[in-house]
Amino acid sequence: MMKKINGVNLGNWLVLEKWMSPALFDGTTAEDEYYLAHQLSPEMFEMRVKIHRSEYITERDFAYIAHMGMNSVRIPIPYFIFGDRPPFVGCIDELDRAFSWAEKYGLFILLDLHTVPMSQNGFDNGGISGVCKWSQMPEEVDFVLDVLERLAQRYGTRKGLLGIQPVNEPLTDAAWDMFDISNRYAPVDPELAKGSAPITLEFLRDFYTKAYDRIRKHMDGDKYVVFHDGFQLHAWKDFFQNGNFHNVILDTHQYLMMAESMGCEQTQEGYLSYIQEYYAKEIAQVQEYVDVICGEWSLFNSLAVGVDTKGGQSVLNGMDFSQQDNRLSDTARKQLYRSIAQAQLDAWNQGSGHYYWNYKLLLNPANDPNWYGWDCWDLGKSVSEGWFPVPRET
Repeated sequence: MMKKINGVNLGNWLVLEKWMSPALFDGTTAEDEYYLAHQLSPEMFEMRVKIHRSEYITERDFAYIAHMGMNSVRIPIPYFIFGDRPPFVGCIDELDRAFSWAEKYGLFILLDLHTVPMSQNGFDNGGISGVCKWSQMPEEVDFVLDVLERLAQRYGTRKGLLGIQPVNEPLTDAAWDMFDISNRYAPVDPELAKGSAPITLEFLRDFYTKAYDRIRKHMDGDKYVVFHDGFQLHAWKDFFQNGNFHNVILDTHQYLMMAESMGCEQTQEGYLSYIQEYYAKEIAQVQEYVDVICGEWSLFNSLAVGVDTKGGQSVLNGMDFSQQDNRLSDTARKQLYRSIAQAQLDAWNQGSGHYYWNYKLLLNPANDPNWYGWDCWDLGKSVSEGWFPVPRET
């Protein structure tokens, strides 16, 4: 294993998320990239997307990430990366440039296949909200395996590659009800969403085994295949101990907003207790049999927002946060963020490291009170405000 991963996600660059860049969706009712592509003309969609990609992340960002003391970036990519699924626009050229930038500044890239056709979770970040049918479509499963193999062939021997993650956040039975998919991410087309269901662990284990075999044969031995836990951190011991795997990592995503949904008290003491009693101990347990990272986490919490966000729901979910009577002072908010940042970093270091979500986002909380408290998702802003302890401070 390389030294502890200390990284950040480049989300909303090659896979769009409306809440992170609302202006991209202006003039449409689209809540996700699928419907943005279908509501705009092909020419307008391509122009918007290409301008966004060229401006959102540049070489300068890789230089800054390295300057902050990070050693890796996790790059979410779409299933249409090779440009073979119209009306979507491929982005392999952008990824080629990212590898050159990463290698120039000494950063490693974890490639994360963030979306698949007809989605693996029904989230807006899965490409199409309220639909989760990919695992029931054998031809689309095969298509994804082909995409993964092509990625491994293209980047498997690159110096800047840390590894490849076959699919992001497949939603298994254990978390389906907690995320309340049908209500939180209401489908635009109920007919298209008909038959949506969680992904079974049986399917996921089989897919991971096939993906590993397709990827590994094209990669240098020191590269990794990274498996998301499907929101079931403790379901994988036998899979790894009985399988014939080399250089694998288990990825778990842990957000305090999810902890709140499971009853974590919305106080600083509640968060710190949860981090120490749950995150740190459970990460340490899993690290005993497989390298484990927290591939997504953030400082976001309801206490700092000043209102219960109901598991991180925003104005885009119909929530009105314009009147917040319980806002912390700037000093108290900074102290809260610093304490939960350090506690979470300590927890992830019980394993093999972490990737913060996210490097940047384009919100305007100073002018739109509905987004107050959401700017902590932006690592650059969090470092600038002194909310997040960068490695050179510690």
